[in-house]
Amino acid sequence: MLKLLKYMKAYRKESICAPLFKLLEASFELLVPLVVAKIIDVGIKNQDVGYIIRMCLLMAALGLIGLVCSITAQYFSAKAAVGFATKLRHELFAHIQSLSFSEMDTIGTSTLITRMTSDINQVQSGVNLFLRLFMRSPFIVFGAMIMAFTVDAKAALVFVAVIPVLCVIVFGIMLISIPVYRKVQDRLDQVVGVTRENLQGVRVIRAFCKEPQEVRKFEEGNEALVKIQILSGRISALMNPLTYIVINGGLLVLLYVGAGRVDQGILLQGSVVALVNYISQILVELVKLANLIITVTKAIACGNRIQSIMETESSMTDGTMPEEGVSAGNTGSTASGNRKSGLSSALPEPAVAFENVQFRYKGAGADSLSDISFTVKKGETVGVIGGTGSGKTSLVSLIPRFYDVREGCVKVNGIDVRKYPLETIRGIVGIVMQKAVLFQGTIRENLLWGNENATEEDMREAIRAAQAEDVVFGAKDGLDTVVEQEGRNFSGGQKQRLTIARALVRRPAILILDDSASALDFVTDAKLRQAVKELSGQMTVFIVSQRASSIQHADKIIVLDDGEIAGIGTHEELLAGCEVYQETYYSQFPKEDQE
Repeated sequence: MLKLLKYMKAYRKESICAPLFKLLEASFELLVPLVVAKIIDVGIKNQDVGYIIRMCLLMAALGLIGLVCSITAQYFSAKAAVGFATKLRHELFAHIQSLSFSEMDTIGTSTLITRMTSDINQVQSGVNLFLRLFMRSPFIVFGAMIMAFTVDAKAALVFVAVIPVLCVIVFGIMLISIPVYRKVQDRLDQVVGVTRENLQGVRVIRAFCKEPQEVRKFEEGNEALVKIQILSGRISALMNPLTYIVINGGLLVLLYVGAGRVDQGILLQGSVVALVNYISQILVELVKLANLIITVTKAIACGNRIQSIMETESSMTDGTMPEEGVSAGNTGSTASGNRKSGLSSALPEPAVAFENVQFRYKGAGADSLSDISFTVKKGETVGVIGGTGSGKTSLVSLIPRFYDVREGCVKVNGIDVRKYPLETIRGIVGIVMQKAVLFQGTIRENLLWGNENATEEDMREAIRAAQAEDVVFGAKDGLDTVVEQEGRNFSGGQKQRLTIARALVRRPAILILDDSASALDFVTDAKLRQAVKELSGQMTVFIVSQRASSIQHADKIIVLDDGEIAGIGTHEELLAGCEVYQETYYSQFPKEDQE
């Protein structure tokens, strides 16, 4: 948590002014019981109405000045807390963006969402209350004790006995609460994770009639959260009754001692009232301090969870590419770019090369890819086919360096992808994921993700190639058609075509279509492949599919089986000599249909 305080540097002035104004308010508050004592001992005793009025006006002035100081302190503390939380949220989001897929897979999306929302809100509340009350409450407590000594030293000894007992209660409960609140947040993570899975997979759940099981699963997680929250609530609930018992016990002793000293003529009635006011102030401030400690305890637990994410370092380091690599890496962006750089398909290095690649997901017990070696020339179209779980997506994910290989290397334009800056390698590669993802905004804004400098003609050309003309230009607003969150106002096939158009807008040197046409009919799929081929030029295209028809016209087909290459060649070569490819192809096109 302490490491997060560096984000408060920009709010040093507010962090100093807020407690100072609170201390100023507290100082005026400590003077009020003395004014009340004077009203009783002088004004009421002597029946001096003018003196009473003057003292009442003084008391009102003290209250008004205290109110102004309090509002000023509230302003500074809120500004510091909100600014700190905003800065922290920005830094956390940027850090999450820097993590590799391996870390994000390990941590989990639901956990990251909780850190970005609930945890940061708790930290913001903790900082706000800390600046307002952490100095004020102890100042009032010890200030009231000192002021009590100025009234009567013997009666003030009650304060000396009461305050340490209260401190033991407050800080003891705080020490017990901290680990419990940490468990509360962990349980909350689990509930958020279950909720997120259910909301994302609601169609699957209903299709398999699994609502009762999922409701039961949610209830189990929620009950675990409720139990730990009840435990934390019971611990926190001890604070008020214990402090009230101690304070009221001290108040009884104070009244007993004060009454005796009044009877002896040592104290006046107003002084006893002042002492009672001071012990009441201590009670109020300790209750505030108890609530503050509970909030700060939650904030510390949440801050530690945020800090653990901030301290998680990406397993993927940014590379440094030589100058000649930069020009090579820009191939395929535009036809004019190819002419300017003087690059052509005659260059000796292949567009993509896998050399004895071994790859394993973090925490997995076995390799997902084993001994993968092949080369792809510039401008070739490569089909990747295999059964479910054979490693198709894993293979193409290594090209833009979403993951790093365990052994061997992946080269793009003759350079190991680990030597490229991440921004550069991912600028070379355009990828359309299995799951079509659109962002809230308009179709135009989504397409500009691919190339922020794209002209309207560039976008129209990409849309035509992606067979999405009816989706875009069939709508009333065309490119300015609204896209709702996650593109929920489009069908699966429409979303796939728009994501393909987004990738084509950038004219990447390497285009990866990762089973991105699964929702398209065969005719549209064929038109798409033909349009991409005509558009590509020197573009190297990887088509990942479980449909044999989608890849059978590729220049080269890679057949994967359980993470290993079962065969490489053209459709005719594989159909003649690769058993795995034969099984896949004839399961979709029975032999009798070929005759």
